[in-house]
Amino acid sequence: MVRSMTGYGRAEAVKDSRRIVFEIKSVNHRYLDLNVRLPRKFSMFEPKIRTLTGKYISRGKVDISVTYTDTEIPAGSLHYNKEIAGKYLFYLTDMQRQLGVSGNISAVDIARMPDVFTIEEEEEDEKSLWKLLEKAAVNAFDAFVRSREEEGERLKSDLIDKAGSLRSVVNFIDLKVPDIVENYRGELYARVQDMLKDAKMDENRVLTEVAVFADKVAVDEEIVRLKSHIAAFCDTLEEGGEIGRKLDFITQEMNRESNTILSKTNDMEVSEKGIELKTGIEKIREQIQNLE
Repeated sequence: MVRSMTGYGRAEAVKDSRRIVFEIKSVNHRYLDLNVRLPRKFSMFEPKIRTLTGKYISRGKVDISVTYTDTEIPAGSLHYNKEIAGKYLFYLTDMQRQLGVSGNISAVDIARMPDVFTIEEEEEDEKSLWKLLEKAAVNAFDAFVRSREEEGERLKSDLIDKAGSLRSVVNFIDLKVPDIVENYRGELYARVQDMLKDAKMDENRVLTEVAVFADKVAVDEEIVRLKSHIAAFCDTLEEGGEIGRKLDFITQEMNRESNTILSKTNDMEVSEKGIELKTGIEKIREQIQNLE
């Protein structure tokens, strides 16, 4: 399937009192630009998350965020530092004495001081934590890929329509160019006859002039290549997968041929169609920047 580089996925995994939310969002980018935001206790899992991301995404500016909550306070996590509390009391009492400040120092006052009470988190089993995180990550990536594929299919349908419009313009130019040469032949005969009046016309000279003109405005090769590029473009869309770069190259080649056609024509109608062709190619080029 065709995949867009714009996508979003979110999933959560819950076990007992623990809850992990894994969120992914992305926009288009030339390469894979990955930004991972993790809680401090999950920092050791960043390499694993980056490896897992590479299995699902090859291009795009990707932001991954993980949130973690645990409603259960581990037993024995609150620690009272009696030595530090005693030092606070000693220095506060000494300060009152030296400064001549009166007042009572309560246990509540000392409890508010830094490091008197600390919460010491018990180390969790790394394998168990990763298993829960991986579950949330995989489900989020699955949702993320689905969103990219849905958007990609919409882009594919639009691009096929646009390619069909290009094909119609190319066919018009293909049919129009022979008429341009024939019209030039008629105009040239008329001008020469008007200039020469009764004098004998050099038929070979006129034929040579027409041949030179026909060669200048000939776009047969460009038309053939454009038709081939459009067919390759549509075939590549049907193939699916990581086709963004390939389509970008094909579009550049299409643009090159349209420029050549515009430079060769001196017919107003063909020029207008040539501009329409270039505009259509540019719209396609903008669209495919969103494809992986």
